[in-house]
Amino acid sequence: MFTQPSDSQDNGQTMSMNHGAHEILDVHEVLSASIGALNQCVLMRDQIQDPELLAIVDRQYAFMLDEYNITMEAYKTGHDPKHPTKTYNMQMSNDVKYGLTPSEPKKPIQSANEVNDAILSGALLTMHKTAAVGKTQAALESTNPVVRRVLQDSVPNCVEMAYEVSLYQNKRGIYQVPQFAQNDMNTMLNMYGQAEKAKNMPN
Repeated sequence: MFTQPSDSQDNGQTMSMNHGAHEILDVHEVLSASIGALNQCVLMRDQIQDPELLAIVDRQYAFMLDEYNITMEAYKTGHDPKHPTKTYNMQMSNDVKYGLTPSEPKKPIQSANEVNDAILSGALLTMHKTAAVGKTQAALESTNPVVRRVLQDSVPNCVEMAYEVSLYQNKRGIYQVPQFAQNDMNTMLNMYGQAEKAKNMPN
């Protein structure tokens, strides 16, 4: 049973019943994953060689740390954190290089000496993808409106940070983007048409 002493109050409202069980468990997972991601950034920082990747990690770490703190605060209190969720703005252009270039097959490393910027940026990308899914799932189960809002407002930031890392990787040939042949792409794009309101649906 999830209870709290009746004398625990915040702004005159008891905190004992402002979270559902699913919310408690899902946000627990989100916060634990956030700590893991922040720890990973600290561990990988000294191994990064590329100054551009280092700048991305430092910028994203500071943003993720702030998001962890406001999520933790909303989770513990059930009330508005000290400031709303901020918006992460990446500092890369949206230019994507399309096409595939043959490269060595990817496989797990056998020694820590093999760690390089491609591997480190891949770990960073995976962290953001995982966070986006975890926060979405937790928001869908959150009954507390503040916690739900903090989580759902954070998801676009995870997407933006992941996109920034993927653009960094794409620029260096690590993240390749295949495309369909022009005819196949046109066929796919033209498979859908404009929807019309059903006759029995109100205006």
